[in-house]
Amino acid sequence: MEWIKLIGIAIIVLGFIFKFDTIAVVVVAGLATALVSGITPVEFLEALGKAFVDQRIVTIFFITLPLIGLAESHGLKEQAVNLIKKVSGLTTGWFLSIYLIIREIAGAFSIRLGGHPQFVRPLVQPMAEASAEAKYGELEEKDKELIKAKSAAMDNYGNFFGQNTFLSAGGVLLIVGTLDSMGYKVTSLDIAKASIPVALIMILIGIVSNIYFDKKLARKYGNKGEQK
Repeated sequence: MEWIKLIGIAIIVLGFIFKFDTIAVVVVAGLATALVSGITPVEFLEALGKAFVDQRIVTIFFITLPLIGLAESHGLKEQAVNLIKKVSGLTTGWFLSIYLIIREIAGAFSIRLGGHPQFVRPLVQPMAEASAEAKYGELEEKDKELIKAKSAAMDNYGNFFGQNTFLSAGGVLLIVGTLDSMGYKVTSLDIAKASIPVALIMILIGIVSNIYFDKKLARKYGNKGEQK
C-alpha cells in the first residue's frame, strides 16, 4: 500500500483543476500525505514550521518591492515600452521566445532575474504588450490579459527548467538526496546533464507556442498598425 502515500499528488492536481486556493491545497496535500505515512498532525505542523523558519530567506524578495515601485513611478515601464517600440519587426511571440531563452541561460548559471514582481510585471509584460501594439494598434483587454499570462508563463518555464541544469541548484540537490535515500546513486552532474535535453525541449515548445500566438494575433488584427 505504499502507493497511498502519493495521495498528496492527486490532491494537488484536483486542487489546481478546480482552482482552489493554492496554499490551502498544498497544505492539505502535505497533511494527507503525512497522515497516511504515520506522521501525527503535531509532527506535521512542527516539520512545516521548521521548514518555513529554515527557508525564510525566500521571502527576502519583499525588500525589493519598494525599489520596483519607486522605479516605476519614475518611468521605468514607459522607457521599456518606448525601447521595444523602436525595434522594427519584433513581434510579441519572438520577444517572449528571446526572454525564455535568456531566462533558461540565466537559470543554468544560477543568475536570478527577480521573477514576476521584480521583472515580469514592470518590464517583460509591458514590453511584450508594446510589441503587439506597435504592429496592431490598441489591443482588446482579453488579449492584454493573454500577453500578461504568457509573459508570466515564459518566466516560469525558463526558471523551472533552466535551474536544474545548474549543479548546485536547490532542486538538483533535492533530487540527488531523494534518489540517494531510495538507493539510487547519482551525482549533481548526472541530474544536470539529464536536465539539459528537457530544458532544450521546453525552449522549442515555448517558441512553437509563441509563434502560434503571433499568428493568432495576426488573424485577429491584421496589419492595422502598419496601415496607420
